[in-house]
Amino acid sequence: MKARMPAGYGRPDMNALMRQAQKMQEDMKNKQAELEAAEYTGSAAGEMVTVKMNGKHEVLSITIKPEAVDPDDIEMLEDMVAAAINATVKQVDETAEAEMGKLTGGLNIPGL
Repeated sequence: MKARMPAGYGRPDMNALMRQAQKMQEDMKNKQAELEAAEYTGSAAGEMVTVKMNGKHEVLSITIKPEAVDPDDIEMLEDMVAAAINATVKQVDETAEAEMGKLTGGLNIPGL
């Protein structure tokens, strides 16, 4: 005599899985839009140079304090601007990774 499993046991409910996947996709889409609209600020050299950027990595503004400008050392100013941009990009990426990770439960989904 064969043992019978309770109805639905051992077999995933494909409709429930599809609904769950669609909800996750919608949540991820909404979170992505929220992250892209957010503004992030990074700075360098004790806030001598400050960069504001959105979640799409578009630079919205760069603020340079007058004391950071040395006509004899333009290279240092260029380095400070680059450092501030890189700090802001890092902040955008880390925030997006953390927020999307909350939705995916740590799943490594390419492109997110």
